[in-house]
Amino acid sequence: MAAFGNCSRVLTDPEGEYKFSAQEAREAWKGFSLYTTAEPCPMCAGAIAWAGLKEVVYGTSIQRLIELGWPQIEIGSQEVFDGAWRLSTKTQVVEVDGAMSASAGVDPKPPRQPKFPTHNSPRVWFLTSANSPVGISLARHLLDHGDYIVAGVPPLEFEKNAEQSTHFRDFLDEVKEQETWSGRLRVVGLDVRIMGQCQSAIAEAVHSFGRIDILFCCTSETLIGTVEELSQTTRTHSLIRDQFETNFFGPVNVIKSILPTFRTKRNGHIVMLSNLSGHMGTPGMSIYCASQWAIEGYCDSLAYEVAPFNIKMTIIQPNMEIAVLTNRITAAPPMPAYAVDQNPAPLFRDILAGMLDRLEGSDEPTTGDQLQSDTINTIYAPLTKGMKESLVAETVHAVAAIGGHDNPPARHIVGLEGTATVKEKLKTVSEELEDFVASSAAVDIDKNEDPNLQQNHQT
Repeated sequence: MAAFGNCSRVLTDPEGEYKFSAQEAREAWKGFSLYTTAEPCPMCAGAIAWAGLKEVVYGTSIQRLIELGWPQIEIGSQEVFDGAWRLSTKTQVVEVDGAMSASAGVDPKPPRQPKFPTHNSPRVWFLTSANSPVGISLARHLLDHGDYIVAGVPPLEFEKNAEQSTHFRDFLDEVKEQETWSGRLRVVGLDVRIMGQCQSAIAEAVHSFGRIDILFCCTSETLIGTVEELSQTTRTHSLIRDQFETNFFGPVNVIKSILPTFRTKRNGHIVMLSNLSGHMGTPGMSIYCASQWAIEGYCDSLAYEVAPFNIKMTIIQPNMEIAVLTNRITAAPPMPAYAVDQNPAPLFRDILAGMLDRLEGSDEPTTGDQLQSDTINTIYAPLTKGMKESLVAETVHAVAAIGGHDNPPARHIVGLEGTATVKEKLKTVSEELEDFVASSAAVDIDKNEDPNLQQNHQT
């Protein structure tokens, strides 16, 4: 048996959720092995002893069990699984509020699609980089659902990246073939770094469809290099400003342009695509991570400012490879001091170069080799169209389901792997706070012990 949730509730069934009596529950679990993602705890230990289990294995991956064709997986909610994994036909997902069945021959329920609003109230979306893999895939899903889309496309990016422009043209051809799609899509030129273009694009969107319900900011590029590597020349130093112009000031321009529209109609949802680098730093990506922390801090503050106007804010955080592998990558020349044989720190340059080499599988010079060049290089990951669609699928699912929600989350981490990473980071921060709590409290001044404060208080 695999349990992912509250182990004691699963085993003891205190409220009769499984329609088992206490005796039947003990008989059912006797001799079973329990696999769980949880860490050992006294409550679970008591429940495990009560149930008479043969063994307990902690820290188990759900995906690993599914890959092995595990016959039955207990979960806290069906919602956790829908669309997240491809279940084998041997795997039965059992909800906490459903009757328990140990049959391995029952096919699972087909994954449910995101819970969109009804078709009689279609949403109007504004996408900032609709020619990106995330933008194309999301636009396809939304048009199929019946929504309206204003697709912002940066002209310079469209011209420089032949592969992405080809994929976007293929998408436009697909739109023309769908009778109901073409009337619900508008393509506008949009360089988010230029405020005038942002204002013009927003005005054109409102003119075309009468309103905008959701702004989805998915413009991003990656800058690779240590702090020193990016400080060697005037040109490398200018890359820092370029990074912030695209990843920070660009989204800020679009948001400032759309706020009057949202405020006037007293409704709107801003969805910002970030990633896990908004929670933790990555060696060799200091400036990129700084741009993500900057835009997330901006969004957190903005959320409080616009809440009285019924404008909602959500930050979507998928794994870092979603942003890195689907957008432009610029690498500064490496310094010998940060070479692998000189510096043991696992720099992102080397990690990404190895990943790109494996993708191409060639002994010839690869895209990854360009990251080690003595000159500034700009590359795109050599992913096929199918690879890109598969890579962004979970993120697109999350954005489509959350966009325009009545009560959306302030942050949404895509995938259990990312959730576990963030939880581990927060755990480390919490433990460090506890280690130095005495030092933190030592600076506090007790007015009863400070004679100057006592004198001021008496006067």
